[in-house]
Amino acid sequence: MDSFEINKIIAAILLVVIFVIGINKVSDIIFHVDKPKTPGYSVEVEQVASNTSEKETIDISSLLAMGDITHGEKQFKKCKACHSIKQGGGNKIGPKLWNVMFRPVGVITDYKYSKALSSYGKEWNWEEMNGFLIKPAKWIPNNKMGFGGLKSEKDRASVILYLNQMSDNPKPLP
Repeated sequence: MDSFEINKIIAAILLVVIFVIGINKVSDIIFHVDKPKTPGYSVEVEQVASNTSEKETIDISSLLAMGDITHGEKQFKKCKACHSIKQGGGNKIGPKLWNVMFRPVGVITDYKYSKALSSYGKEWNWEEMNGFLIKPAKWIPNNKMGFGGLKSEKDRASVILYLNQMSDNPKPLP
């Protein structure tokens, strides 16, 4: 192969490159599209006003009517890893829960509560326990309980009934 053949090959390659770049530039001029300021699509969302607060009140009688103590005992197995429910039982990772219903929040003296629970200043009544069991971290922010919560109303009602039963003096249902 002589130098003339090599020159023809290089010239052909250069012409193809220039031709492709030229077509790209000409097509950009012909089919010009303005780029958006921000990439993506804007979606119009209608804001719906909510009349409920985060700690809304519910009809606790209707909620507790859904519950069953036997079902609550089964659901409480999720809690047993961290809490003791036996009379005279000790604290584990979490405080003992014997007599927890209608007891002030954060008062067990031999358990180190988070500042959020120690300063909460309420008692574990029906509504407070229900709200806490939905999502503990959201109900009392900055508490150290790492439980995800019980989404099912029947599960929560059953656990509340079971906790009420595990007491020296169970309270009558509302």
